Amino acid sequence: MSVRVLCIGDVMLDVITKISVMPDKINYGSDTASQISTHGGGAAGNVASWLTRTDAQATILGHVGDDAAGSALMSEFDALGVNHQNLMVENGSSGVVVVLVDPTGERTMFPDNGANSGLHIGDLPELNSFDAIYLSGYSPLDPLSRPGVFEMIAKIKEAKLPIYFDPASVGAMMEVSLSEIRSWIRMMDVLLLNEEEAIYLTGETDTNKAMEILLEDCETVVIKRGSQGAIGKARGSILLSVSALSTDVADTTGAGDAFAAGFIAQYANTTNMQRSLEAGAAAAARCVAIVGARPRVGTVI
Repeated sequence: MSVRVLCIGDVMLDVITKISVMPDKINYGSDTASQISTHGGGAAGNVASWLTRTDAQATILGHVGDDAAGSALMSEFDALGVNHQNLMVENGSSGVVVVLVDPTGERTMFPDNGANSGLHIGDLPELNSFDAIYLSGYSPLDPLSRPGVFEMIAKIKEAKLPIYFDPASVGAMMEVSLSEIRSWIRMMDVLLLNEEEAIYLTGETDTNKAMEILLEDCETVVIKRGSQGAIGKARGSILLSVSALSTDVADTTGAGDAFAAGFIAQYANTTNMQRSLEAGAAAAARCVAIVGARPRVGTVI
């Protein structure tokens, strides 16, 4: 069965800057050679895009500005097969993030949220068209979107749809108290986060122990571990793991979002943790093999 997923959150234009030296060798105040390219980005936009490379159907709920970047982002969604409505807002500037990628593939981001701020309940489509919801943590972390997002969550809970929640980066979470973020997690059905975020939220450096703490707040937890694969567990079941697939790494941007898409497409349909972790790892491997956070238009990847 084709799962219909509504992805709520950020849509960004990624300006990817690949440098051939490590960051401490950048010639600050002068020139450093680089390769620069632009790609669609934003966690929710990325998840929706990678869902099109599964059996699932994806709809994006977010905002772009009525500018050149917004037009390009909407055109990319159309080409990938991501459904959208009311995406462009008047007199707004699209969100942009500058992504610095070093020779190891590690990325550092400099985001400007732009039109992503200010999501509201009027953006929410009829929920009977969906089977599952993905929510990017960047939206509730934004004070201008927070009230609207929690109105959406209330409607989603009424509709009894499962919410897959990615709490966003540690840098972004530092703007809100840990106790508040933990209260958000209690409203979610599946928590998808990386190792650094799990450590930050729990204060526990042992990943397995962090998992148990997070399971107190959320029924199902998946911790992405980069090159070490991922682990997942639902309350009352055993801890399962998957290794990362071996591949040449071109760029790690969006790998966690690709993993989330692969996982959701499988888990929303089967609730089979092992198969879902494997599907997530396969999607992440496809993502890191290319530059950019989304699959390429016109290709199977």
